[in-house]
Formats: sequence, structure tokens, C-alpha cells
Amino acid sequence: MFLVEAKRMIIVIVGAILNALSLNFFLISANVYASGFTGAAQLIASVFNDFLDIGLSTGIILFILNIPVAILGWIKVGRGFTIYSVASVFVTSFFLEVLPVIQFSDDIILNAVFGGILAGAGVGLTLKHGASTGGMDIVAMVMSRLKDKPIGNYFLLLNSVITLMAGILYEAENALYTLLTVYVTTRVIDAIHTRHEKVTAMIITHKADELQQAIHNTMVRGITILPAQGAYTREDKNMMYLVVTRYELYDLERIIGEVDPNAFTNIVQTTGIFGFFRRD
Repeated sequence: MFLVEAKRMIIVIVGAILNALSLNFFLISANVYASGFTGAAQLIASVFNDFLDIGLSTGIILFILNIPVAILGWIKVGRGFTIYSVASVFVTSFFLEVLPVIQFSDDIILNAVFGGILAGAGVGLTLKHGASTGGMDIVAMVMSRLKDKPIGNYFLLLNSVITLMAGILYEAENALYTLLTVYVTTRVIDAIHTRHEKVTAMIITHKADELQQAIHNTMVRGITILPAQGAYTREDKNMMYLVVTRYELYDLERIIGEVDPNAFTNIVQTTGIFGFFRRD
């Protein structure tokens, strides 16, 4: 267990460093903005520096923005998820302060693309290992546990505000390049993790009762259990059918591995659902 958690923390740190590199080496110098809370912190820092002549760094603002979100996550989501999120934000903020702001190229497209690649890699790796980079990830997790709301709407709203402000405060091209960065970031996250907000898991197992209990101890999700039979062995088994969010996929894989390592699991994309998503 210790090695699993240590590995996850290392991944969180690596992901945070990649986020810091994307900002200080590519995006900040080009006035191109990242997505989510990172982009919001970047925009606020730009406004303070360029219009108010107050030298606030992106790292400090990012850390401040995440304080109320971390408190919300601690109360509504759980300590483990929130601790990793806080660690990610802290490491990102630290390296944003330590690393110099460097401009490798004057080409704004190159900065937008490579900044998006590094940011996407950082977020994708972190999500893949069951942690988060804080900010909107925690908001998404809270919303997914409270109500079945389309989380993408919140991401879209925040990124739209960032893009709009970039176009108003600076040149219109900056808004377009910000859209390019958001697109590249999303595509990289898709390649590393999963682009679907919800996925369906079909688990063939001999230990349906134990798995059901373990899953419900961690997440609030409805499960349908159907009788199944192996075509070759003719053994009686059960198929568990449930829908989870992408933020819960790591925990589901961990639970299955601990309770029934011999279970067969098929994960498929879910484009839409009707009816109850939660276990009430």
C-alpha cells in the first residue's frame, strides 16, 4: 500500500512540474493562457502586473484560488483526494516561483502548442493515477458526488471567461491562441487518460457481494448485478454493471484489483445516461 501511495505522489509531483514548465517556459511570456484555475491565475497575474503595476506571481495567485476549493474538497470529497490535490497545487506554485520565465521562441503558435502539450501531459498523468491538479478537478468531483450535472459546462464556462478576457484586455489573437492551447491540452489529456466524463464498467466476477460492498464504501454509485455463466467452464458467475465518472475510474480499478484480481472488466465509453446515476 505504501508503494502505491508513494508512486501516486511521485506522479503528482511530476505532473505539477510539467504544469509549471508549460507556464514559465511557454505560455506566460507569450500572453497565452492555460485552461481552468491555472489560466485564471495566469490572467489575474497579468492584469495586476500590466494594468495595476502590482507584481503578483501566477504561483501565489494559483495557491490562493485553490484554498477555498481545497476546503470544499476536504469536506465533500475526502481527505485522500484533497491531499493529493493540495500537494499538486503546492508543487506547481513552488516551481512557478523557482523556475525563471523563459522565452524559447518568438513564435506564439509554438508557445501555445508546446505549452498545451506539457500542461496536458501533467494533468493527464495526474488524473490517470487517481489524483488531481486541484481547481476545477475538485469542483468536478464534488459535483459528480452531489448531482449528475454535466461537469464540462463548468470547464467551458471558466475557459470561455478566460478566453474572452484575454481578447478584451490584450489582442484578439491572444484569445485565439488561448483556444489553441486549451484544445491541445484537452487532446493530450484524452490520449493519456480518457476523454469521456462517464464510462461504463462491466465486471465478471465470483465475488460480486464483496465488490459491491467495497465499491459502495468508496463511491456513491448504483450497481446492477446480473447472473452470468462462463461459456467454456460453465461456471456460475455474476456480471456487475455500473457507470462511474472518469475521476472515479482509478479507485474502481484499485478496488477490483484488491478484492478480485481474477475478475474480467470491460470499460466502455458512455455518451449519455437517463435515469438515476447515484445510489440514493
